[in-house]
Amino acid sequence: MSTSLKDKIVFVTGASSGIGAAAAMEFARHGAKLLLCARRLDRLQAMEAELRDAGAPDIFNFQLDVRDREAVHTTLGQLPEAWRAIDVLVNNAGLSRGLTKLYQDDIENWEEMIDTNVKGLLYVTRAIVPGMVERNHGHVINIGSIAGHTAYPNGGVYCATKAAERFLSDGLRIDLNGTAVRVTSIDPGMVETDFSRIRFRGDEERAAKTYQHIDPLQAEDIADAIVWAATRPPHVSIQTVVLTPTAQANPFVITRKS
Repeated sequence: MSTSLKDKIVFVTGASSGIGAAAAMEFARHGAKLLLCARRLDRLQAMEAELRDAGAPDIFNFQLDVRDREAVHTTLGQLPEAWRAIDVLVNNAGLSRGLTKLYQDDIENWEEMIDTNVKGLLYVTRAIVPGMVERNHGHVINIGSIAGHTAYPNGGVYCATKAAERFLSDGLRIDLNGTAVRVTSIDPGMVETDFSRIRFRGDEERAAKTYQHIDPLQAEDIADAIVWAATRPPHVSIQTVVLTPTAQANPFVITRKS
């Protein structure tokens, strides 16, 4: 038996595109109230009418860069009273920069990935989870990657940030044991979103080659897994979901159509 999400407050970070936007839409279809943040507030505002039409009874959008520790603390600490009792937190904000040998890479790429994928996740989690513990109710869903399970060439730092996410999820789950708060890590393989375009800083041609001759996962596939985990009965904790395209066995073994 699944758990209803109707009128539950779901907070999604990085919700303006890709997996975050797809997750917001899927939660809307389940009747959840949506608390959405991203760096691009205009993108969130442009999504609002469609999310309401899909079934979201209420939406609160706000601008936030999860890398900004003070902004996370201040903004989340000053949420309107009606939005503070968050039921589900989806730590989705994340990115990759570059595909270069570690010893030759641009250090700024490392800074951005670590600040977003690791520290940003920590800042948001620290701001939200104490309330869940106090209410003895809640679910943290972190978006990881198969890159956190196996490193691949030229992606060492990105892989390290996703390995950090996996162990932070495990550690948080241990720390929350004895409460009713659950922790899930959703770890996809190749997903066709803006991920590669961002990685290659807008190089559309290079980004497109990532998904050439393959049927990759779509953001909606990941959203489906997120909402499935969130709707399990309270006594069921989905710890980790690893999903890839059928054509992808691991980061190295991918069969492309000729």
